[in-house]
Parts: sequence; C-alpha cells; structure tokens
Amino acid sequence: MFNEITEKDVEKINEEIDYRINVLRPQISQEIIDAKAHGDLSENDEYHSARRRKGQNEGRIEYLRQMLKTAKIVSHDNNHGEVGLFDKVSVFFVDEGTEEVIRLSTTLRNDASQGIISRESPFGRAVFGKKIGDRVTVTVNDTYSYDVVIKDIEKADDSDIDLPIV
Repeated sequence: MFNEITEKDVEKINEEIDYRINVLRPQISQEIIDAKAHGDLSENDEYHSARRRKGQNEGRIEYLRQMLKTAKIVSHDNNHGEVGLFDKVSVFFVDEGTEEVIRLSTTLRNDASQGIISRESPFGRAVFGKKIGDRVTVTVNDTYSYDVVIKDIEKADDSDIDLPIV
C-alpha cells in the first residue's frame, strides 16, 4: 500500500523532516542533558518526558522518510468538467435529501470535519473523474452503500489545503 502525495506534499514532508532533525532533535537532546543534571533518573519526570519526546520525534522522522520512499507522486491536473484532486464538489445525497460540498485531497491532507475527503476513500474513489449530473453509488463495504448526484464542481488546486505538520 502506498500513499498518494503531490509535489507540494513532498516539499512539506521534507520541511518537517528538516525541522525535526535540525531544530527539535538538538532541543530535545539539550532537555535530556539538563534533566540528567537534576540527579536520580529513576524519579526524574523531566528526564523521562524528554526521552519520550525523543522517541516520538525519531519515530516521526522515520515514518516520514518511509512515506517518501513508498509514496506515489500524483498530479492535481485533471480534466475540465470532471471531479479531480482538490476540487470542491457539491453532491446531493439521494437517501438523505441533503446537499454538501466536499473536497477531495491526498490522504495526508484529509480532514473529514472540514469536508476534506481523501481521493482514496470510498467516496473519493466513487466520485473521482465523474461529471456534473452523474449519479454515483458509493460502496462503503459489502453491506452498505449510498447514492450521490454530482451537482457542481469548483476547480481548485492544492495551494489552500495545508499539510498538517505534527
């Protein structure tokens, strides 16, 4: 399995790796040194907290490096009139009788609470490449699916969906 990411995602990931190596790593190392100076390590909460932060930081660096190694670079270029990556899509949920605007993004930038859904999700896979007026069945699993109708497509790019830096 791989994550689909854009060139901008690659830049942001590299920025985070650089920040974690060149800023956080030395900062955390200094915190460990300072905490060691307080004496007995067995009851030294500052020391244990700093060691935990070091492990989390190193784990995140490794995760990001692995992501870059295994990711598939995708372009946000898409056909006019079809749902593409980063587009705002107005959809009508047939069973509920409601309409929502949902935006497709890469997995790294999805945020369902903000209406930003991964292109790799069941919804994203179902509507990607469809046109205004198309009725689409979104299959969530073997026992649940629902229909949506594409009402409008607002073309966009990835410039206004930030990649969260953790």
